[in-house]
Amino acid sequence: MAGQGMGEYCVDIVMCIDATGSMAPIIEEVKQNAISFYQRFVDAMDENDKEVEQLRIKVIVFRDYDADSEPMTESEFFVLPDQADDFRAFVAGIEANGGADGPEDALEAIALALKSNWTTGGSKRRHAILVFSDAPAHELGHNKGAASYPSGLPENIAQLGSWWEGTDQTLSSTYQAKAGRLVAFVPNAYPWTEMQAWNRYWPAFSPAGTGLADVDIQSAIDLMVGSF
Repeated sequence: MAGQGMGEYCVDIVMCIDATGSMAPIIEEVKQNAISFYQRFVDAMDENDKEVEQLRIKVIVFRDYDADSEPMTESEFFVLPDQADDFRAFVAGIEANGGADGPEDALEAIALALKSNWTTGGSKRRHAILVFSDAPAHELGHNKGAASYPSGLPENIAQLGSWWEGTDQTLSSTYQAKAGRLVAFVPNAYPWTEMQAWNRYWPAFSPAGTGLADVDIQSAIDLMVGSF
């Protein structure tokens, strides 16, 4: 992370973490993977002769807008390693609870991630999203009637895909599609299967309803570093 020269990467990562009650058996593993991600990512970049000038990580904790008092919690972007203690404290505070029906509001979490204040620095940059969930997702807008549902989100998954691909100008953020990478540890179910038509998307499927016992953060790191 020396920050020398002009050929280095500025990397922003948004981690979208399902924190509904069904995640309770594996939430500690997910949290530990999130906390260890920084050093493992930098080490992998170094091994591939790719230097990270700046790395920032943001966390979005999602549940269900029609069932939970805190359906969506967003952190700031933490600059690592300088704000490592703040990042660890935020992740450590995540608890798995709530949720109603099987599907959760993961697509809203991805939409909010895309609306983030992504880095525009460096000669090379990456805007990456990691998703951890053991459930399918609602259709976008399924819980639009909830009082806490945010405004300005896509109308459906097709529009969300257009945001991801950078072809819909209604997305107001500094996200750059060519810099985008999306890795999802999710069940083999909607919408994660349909999203395979998206570019720069890598799902790691687990059987629906069985949780994420085999979450391997190194797989995400290897995919991301290999695509840089």
